[in-house]
Amino acid sequence: MMTIKSLPKAELHVHIEGTITPELARKLADRNGITLPQALNGLSDRYHWDNFNHFLDGFDLVAGCIRTGLDYEDVVYDYLRRCAAEGVIYVEFFGSQDHGEQAGLNYPEMVGHLAAAIDRAEADFGIICRIIMTCIRHLGPERAVIVAQTTVDHPHPYVVGFGMAGDEKLHSCLDFKPAFDIVAATGLPCTAHAGEVVGPESITDALDNLPITRIGHGVRIVEDPAVLKRAIDAKIAFEVCPTSNIALKVFPTMAEHSLPKLLEAGCIVTLNSDDPPHFGCTIGGEYELAAAQWGLSRAQLIGFTKNAITASFADSQTKAKLLERLSGQE
Repeated sequence: MMTIKSLPKAELHVHIEGTITPELARKLADRNGITLPQALNGLSDRYHWDNFNHFLDGFDLVAGCIRTGLDYEDVVYDYLRRCAAEGVIYVEFFGSQDHGEQAGLNYPEMVGHLAAAIDRAEADFGIICRIIMTCIRHLGPERAVIVAQTTVDHPHPYVVGFGMAGDEKLHSCLDFKPAFDIVAATGLPCTAHAGEVVGPESITDALDNLPITRIGHGVRIVEDPAVLKRAIDAKIAFEVCPTSNIALKVFPTMAEHSLPKLLEAGCIVTLNSDDPPHFGCTIGGEYELAAAQWGLSRAQLIGFTKNAITASFADSQTKAKLLERLSGQE
């Protein structure tokens, strides 16, 4: 009988700078002459923080350890190695031009190093990976236009989509329509974070104003049946990150998480890890959590993988190749 560990998995929602483990952060810091807080000493697989702002500060501190293209390659390769060990066959991660520039890399340099690590991981572990380039909401609409234009001016076969992360409470999605229109005009599909720290009204905002086929998180959509029906009718896929939602207090407990309601309503649900070492989770662990917390069957777990591959922004040939690996697994 297939174990959950060996079950083929896929994820669509993970921030690559948010995958850096404390161990890797120390390695990068030593390489680049960066002094990290003493509190990071002795940590192995996760960080500890007290509130959302503390988490954001910690994320930026760790992401700041990336200073070279080699650093980016190490981060990507290390994450994909860990994913492959958990049975993951496909990953789409969020890349950030803004973080790349902070590391001293221009966009083509950053993407080139990300792609080099993706190729090496596929050769070594058989895992396939693609990139979604993101703008950061709290950096503002003008900056988002720059990121969008840079993305389309420097196309790369591994950059398969465009998205928006950052503080959901700032600005309207309408403010970012010019940026999304730039990439959508070239055929790049789009996703956006919504319905996480803000309620279903943020999902309405995104659906009204952005050319999206997926929503990052979206778990609070169950608070408004009309918005829920609209998303289902539009075949919007949800990038759900259960452990992240509890860590950031979107829900008080896992028992109150909306994932079962999303499934019952007929939503297209995928499982994802978001920022694994910051929340003490892994993508494999999210599959195990779903089985243990909600009693989901192997077929239902494979359903998450199938949803992710089908809703992915990969080309049709890659999707067919991945779906073939699921054949007979239910």
